[in-house]
Amino acid sequence: MPVGDSQTIGSAGEHTWRYRLWQHLRDTYGGPFTLVGPRQELYDKATDTATSYEYADPDFPRSHLAGWGEGWLHMAPLIGEATRSCRADVLLVALGLIDLGFYTNAEQTAENVRRFISNAREANPRIRMAVLPVIPNIRAVDEPDFGEQVTLFNELLAKSVADLDEPRSPLLLASPPVSYDINLDTYDGTHPNASGEEKVAGAFAEAMWQGWGIGQAYAA
Repeated sequence: MPVGDSQTIGSAGEHTWRYRLWQHLRDTYGGPFTLVGPRQELYDKATDTATSYEYADPDFPRSHLAGWGEGWLHMAPLIGEATRSCRADVLLVALGLIDLGFYTNAEQTAENVRRFISNAREANPRIRMAVLPVIPNIRAVDEPDFGEQVTLFNELLAKSVADLDEPRSPLLLASPPVSYDINLDTYDGTHPNASGEEKVAGAFAEAMWQGWGIGQAYAA
């Protein structure tokens, strides 16, 4: 189940990194799988609502738990029921930018990470989670104070993943794409374009391959 904010839900006309990852796993996983979640929509910028189904390629399992303007704060209360009702066994989580930008500081956001993990495990004690740190974005470049909060949160996120990892419900910290460039891999400094989608999908694919032996090494 992909879980995330605007970078994960995507907007009308996009493929999304969810599509790129599905393509990769379809070709490399070697067994049955699907993407699950209580939502399928894209964000429609024209109406400022998550009501669009205009995927660049709609022929893939489009389910997710992602929302434009939603973060750990918003997803922590939802993840238990979503995990339970959708029978998720792996969560691919990319959150944090919205929290830090509008709602909570780094320490408070890290507390919501722990709430999220606890609620997911209550719904499925054997749930696996791969978590992506906040990736480069224009605000972190333009606003040094915000950039410092992003850096601190990513450090706290790594600590939370290490502290809460356990054999029956493993946690992985995905490595941000080394070559990710906000000038080349986004269309506005924050939201991934086609190459950015590939790199985010690759980050999750590499984490699952190296950490759990799921799929193979990622090739765009």
